[in-house]
Amino acid sequence: MSQPKDTHTLDLFGDALTHPALSDTAELMALCERWVARGWLRDLDRALVRFLAEQAPDAPALLLLGAALASHQLGRGHVCLDLNATLNAPDFALSLPPEGDDLTDPPVLPSDVLATLTLADWKAALDHPTLVNQGSGNTPLVRSDSEHTTRLYLRRYWQYEQTLHQEIASRLEAMEDPKTPDLLPQALDVLFQQTTPLDWQKIACALAARSRFGLITGGPGTGKTTTVVRLLALLQTLQLAQHPSQPLRIRLAAPTGKAAARLNESIAGQVNDLPTAQLKALLTNRVVSEIAIPTEVTTLHRLLGARPDTRHFRHNAANPLALDVLVIDEASMVDIEMMAAVLRALPADAQCVLLGDKDQLASVEAGSVLGDLCRRAEAAHYTPETARWLESATGQPLPEHYLDPNGQPLDQAITMLRVSHRFNAASGIGQLAQAINQPRHTQTDQEKQKSINRVLRQGYPDLHHLVLTDDAALDKLVIHGSPDKFLNGGEDRVNHKNEPIAPPTGYRHYLNTLNAQRPQGLTFEEDQQAYNDWAGAVLSAYSHFQLLCALRKGPWGVEGLNQRIAKTLRSEKLLYGSDFTLEKGWYEGRPVLVTQNDYGLKLMNGDIGITLAVPDPRTPGKSLLRVAFPYTSAASDSEKTINWVLPSRLHAVETVFAMTVHKSQGSEFKHTALLLPPTINPILTRELVYTGITRARDWLTLIEAKRGILNDAVTREVMRVSGMGRL
Repeated sequence: MSQPKDTHTLDLFGDALTHPALSDTAELMALCERWVARGWLRDLDRALVRFLAEQAPDAPALLLLGAALASHQLGRGHVCLDLNATLNAPDFALSLPPEGDDLTDPPVLPSDVLATLTLADWKAALDHPTLVNQGSGNTPLVRSDSEHTTRLYLRRYWQYEQTLHQEIASRLEAMEDPKTPDLLPQALDVLFQQTTPLDWQKIACALAARSRFGLITGGPGTGKTTTVVRLLALLQTLQLAQHPSQPLRIRLAAPTGKAAARLNESIAGQVNDLPTAQLKALLTNRVVSEIAIPTEVTTLHRLLGARPDTRHFRHNAANPLALDVLVIDEASMVDIEMMAAVLRALPADAQCVLLGDKDQLASVEAGSVLGDLCRRAEAAHYTPETARWLESATGQPLPEHYLDPNGQPLDQAITMLRVSHRFNAASGIGQLAQAINQPRHTQTDQEKQKSINRVLRQGYPDLHHLVLTDDAALDKLVIHGSPDKFLNGGEDRVNHKNEPIAPPTGYRHYLNTLNAQRPQGLTFEEDQQAYNDWAGAVLSAYSHFQLLCALRKGPWGVEGLNQRIAKTLRSEKLLYGSDFTLEKGWYEGRPVLVTQNDYGLKLMNGDIGITLAVPDPRTPGKSLLRVAFPYTSAASDSEKTINWVLPSRLHAVETVFAMTVHKSQGSEFKHTALLLPPTINPILTRELVYTGITRARDWLTLIEAKRGILNDAVTREVMRVSGMGRL
């Protein structure tokens, strides 16, 4: 049943609102229906409009349109709707175009609907106290006015933002110097050998030691994990100097199981190298048995105590976490809802340290918390007072261009690590990442494109640029890794530790390992360790190569590429199965990615497993399929190495010969191939390309399905809308 004509809106604006959907609720609902049918708007957004119209029949259609667009922004990663930005670029307010939409015979575009609308018109329509207010209350929508624009929020997300503002501000206000000022520089000197250049890792540890909220950002190989291990040793040393019998309760967490496993491996390998004996020697007249640094890493969901089928957690402000220090790795992947939940659950006197790369893709869900907080990190903005304190603590003066008398409290808690220890000047991966990551305000788009193309033409030994002209090149890459396209066939390279680097491989490598190392003569039950070792070898071999892509749908997305690659490997007699089996069934060698946490199976979102055939104990000579996952610390089972799961129990998995760049965050692969599709898409941005190429540890193949796509992508940046910039 259609809604009555919205005379309130017509009377208020007269003839200014020319499109009927701006003044007639029924017309607006019909427009939303067309947008939903096309995939430009979500069912959820349309449902919100219906609900608000039912609750407030007198609501202006323009207000309801704002609510639909504000809701829709959440699905696109934005926390709110910026009215002024929407009027300046209306078509960016919807998901235009969805993957696979060729825009033939489209519905009316937002730019047509909003063509005659002004900011004053829209702000006036929001004057409806039943649905909208400007702060605390129970209205479903919240407006936030500033000098240049008005932001419209769904209340829940406005509250998340307020929580972050309040929690971070209160922790920054509590900033104080360590209570053992003489011990701090001594401990820092033990942890960091004196170097001539400015040691940003040392700076990061010093700053984090004086604040209850600290943030350490940096690109790949800049030493974020190394820094945090030394920071924890420093904090523990300072604590034991004051309270020898009360060591800090430290917890380590990451957004996904995969990221947790990586941090666990990194920390476990570095804790043993800490100079704990020298640190204990600083604690004079005190008996300290050890300076304990934990190595177990959990997921944020497990840390907070996720409750099935609810957004709530066991730990919150009323039931805070039992800890003194919390470190969150891969913080760029943490959305605003999760970050608010974490900060609410922290005890008031606990320290929180965020680690992450501010230039990576933001979280899939709404919010880009790390990027918002680090928007000024490049120039540091340390006050002269902070600079003097740092020099006394570290013995290192800061260059003038990092000082700012007007630096904000948040600036004093952030350190950007600026030296890559993994990628040096001879690394094409590092040089390409640096060229892509240059901020737009430092150069024109043409200058950026030229610098990137110079890197691609330079002939770096770890970088291959492939422009597809036929299917054969891509097939060869995924099978063999195309080592012949790298200098000297990928032979005779060493890493920054002077260790040999194996030549680049493709998926043949893990499938050959699967067949060559299969246990013989024993059943799974008779010698499970042999099967664990086999599965571990296959999983390790699989991590040597990964194809990444931007899209999910279409021939250049994961859906089309996974089918294509499976059939290519079948043609090489590396996989076996019918077309139906390879597309929708289970077969030996199938790699799968977990897409939802499953605590019953001890599987986390982001875990990768390989399908293997093991002897069927019920039928001699027959085999059955099991999926082998590596046990991670997130699974809380350190005694086992392989988690064997029957395929029938896995419901939230997908084939992962091809993986989206978003899903790859928190992972790294020895040889990464990044495939850019032949047509430009809103998802193709500088951040996506940067994130994709920095998943490569030793080798990178950058693939353009059509020449020129890279140049277009690197000049487009993710602009997430929020109010976090006011912190």
